[in-house]
Amino acid sequence: MAALSGATTAEIQRVLAAFAERRRREGFRIAGVVEESEGCAEGCERLTLRCLTTGERVSISQNLGRESTACNLDSSGLAAACGLVQAAIAAGADLVILSKFGKIEADRHGLTEAFQAAIAAELPVVTSVAPTLAEPWDAFAGPLAVAVSADDAALEAWWDALRAAAGSPPPAVV
Repeated sequence: MAALSGATTAEIQRVLAAFAERRRREGFRIAGVVEESEGCAEGCERLTLRCLTTGERVSISQNLGRESTACNLDSSGLAAACGLVQAAIAAGADLVILSKFGKIEADRHGLTEAFQAAIAAELPVVTSVAPTLAEPWDAFAGPLAVAVSADDAALEAWWDALRAAAGSPPPAVV
């Protein structure tokens, strides 16, 4: 598992989405989600997870009102996105990209079951991990994880090394 860090959330999500698109063009079957955000009229930030298999967007934000200072993360949206990823893994995938291992995953909720499905299927995983969550990430991923700088070149180098170690060339583009 490649754990990206060292950039803003927006930059990391861009790197993940671009990496997924390059692999798709090479013929790999991609399962996973990337985070997208947009502002709202009330000055808040609405987050969605875009499924890399279907393109479906799942809202993971809930409107708690203008004055709210509470976390607006919608656990039902996370569960729905997790289900999409698990279905894509079960249908056959070559690579799993999960937007992040965040606080919710550190508590073993959110996308945790998608991570577990990918591990059980012995699939390569790319995600992001904030430095503040390094300890829970290490407890979760252990020796399966490697830190990778959040840039296109470093992620490509990780992928090339992984493919070389596996001894298998990429599938032909269909």
